Amino acid sequence: MPLGFAIVGCGMIARFHARAIRELPDARLVALVSRNPSHAEAVMEAGGVRCPVFASVEEMLKRPDVDVVVVCTPSGAHLEPAVAAAEAKRHVVVEKPLEITLERCDRIIEACDRNRVLLCTIFPSRFADANVALKRAIESGRFGRLTLGETTCKWWRPQSYYDEGGWKGTLALDGGGALMNQAIHNVDLLLWMMGPVRSLAGFTATLAHERIEVEDTAVACLRFANGALGVIQAATSIYPGLPKTIAVHGDKGSVVVEQEDVLRWEFTPETDEDRQIRQRFAQKVGASGGASNPAAISHEYHRRQLADFVEAIRNNRFPLVDGREGRRAVEVILAIYRSAQTGRVVEL
Repeated sequence: MPLGFAIVGCGMIARFHARAIRELPDARLVALVSRNPSHAEAVMEAGGVRCPVFASVEEMLKRPDVDVVVVCTPSGAHLEPAVAAAEAKRHVVVEKPLEITLERCDRIIEACDRNRVLLCTIFPSRFADANVALKRAIESGRFGRLTLGETTCKWWRPQSYYDEGGWKGTLALDGGGALMNQAIHNVDLLLWMMGPVRSLAGFTATLAHERIEVEDTAVACLRFANGALGVIQAATSIYPGLPKTIAVHGDKGSVVVEQEDVLRWEFTPETDEDRQIRQRFAQKVGASGGASNPAAISHEYHRRQLADFVEAIRNNRFPLVDGREGRRAVEVILAIYRSAQTGRVVEL
């Protein structure tokens, strides 16, 4: 029997999950939780199904055919539905960020551990081919000594983006701005590639938007536990919005990935595989990846991540991106905010 998925919260990102579930042979969408009928209709259309729509998580959890609950509520409202699902012995998928404070992240993780259900944090960029190739190069020691890791998310969001959302740009439900909402994917990738952070210093500002409580521009300098240094740039204040990047450098190699395109792949000594990888990624994808439009992303990497989660459930193993992995990016972002507020270097 396919696993039954329920989605809680029917905003834009829920449609990506519905499309992803639709393409998984071992999964089906069986329920939605939403207070907005038109939003629920859009999710069902994306998923190519008709299913019951519930006004509360509690009512939905009475259905015996729900095996997995996908939490797509605003960021600061992930805790309650995630814990309710775990207590009902359902596996849990949470959109990024896992939550907006470490205490709330820990409560989700603890509830899932205690009830012996799996927990997955959505970071689909880890499943992009170029990023997987970069991770393998790091693990195989191709870079020699890692020296510098950097990532940029120089995006644009008009004022209307914050005005129409209701919760966007608020500390209570967004938890932060360009870092917590948009660039958290970049932060996760950087940590995945470079390892844990030992200390950091950050600056944040609100420069291009009004009536928001969070930053639209941020920079941070990092020192990783392995001794390498790092840089993060995050913004929703940069017109017209540029493709996101991640770059890893060492004393034997450099790789630069822009969105899903490999711009540079150079190592010494050179191998046949290096030439094959450059040839493989020579055709630029050119995807905007949401640089100026949050809907302009593919659901393919959501599909790959949910496929991994289904496989983890079937094989009784941890998913590739579990709750503790999701917590790491939140911890670093909160430390950047603390540094920006205090003007001090923060030790992790």
